[in-house]
Amino acid sequence: MSLQGVFNTRVSEKIGLWETNAFVQFTGLILTLIILLLAGNGNLKAIKDVNKFYLLGGVLGAIIIFSVMLGITKMGPTCSISIILVAQLLAAGIIDRFGLFGATQLRFGISKFLGVGIMILGIIIFKWKG
Repeated sequence: MSLQGVFNTRVSEKIGLWETNAFVQFTGLILTLIILLLAGNGNLKAIKDVNKFYLLGGVLGAIIIFSVMLGITKMGPTCSISIILVAQLLAAGIIDRFGLFGATQLRFGISKFLGVGIMILGIIIFKWKG
């Protein structure tokens, strides 16, 4: 994610954020189609049986790529990726704790909250201009 974010941000400096996002999504689509043709063994027809809400993954992908590039542009790679990782960890913890989206419900106790808190403190210390 760090490499992709930095590479995409450098491209976006020349062609724009959404233009880069479109290019990244398009090249990802082409590679995925090639791999699908060579190694795919699923059942694409079964997509009609998938919860339609879950099909928003591609939309989320476009928003995520844009957000990573914007974050790296505004805050630099280290701080941006750190914040993204903490946000992802918190989101995953909420999904686990409440068993959202069909995930197995897991305990998310005080030690995990403490760990996330330490990570947030680390970001604050990293950004501290002392």
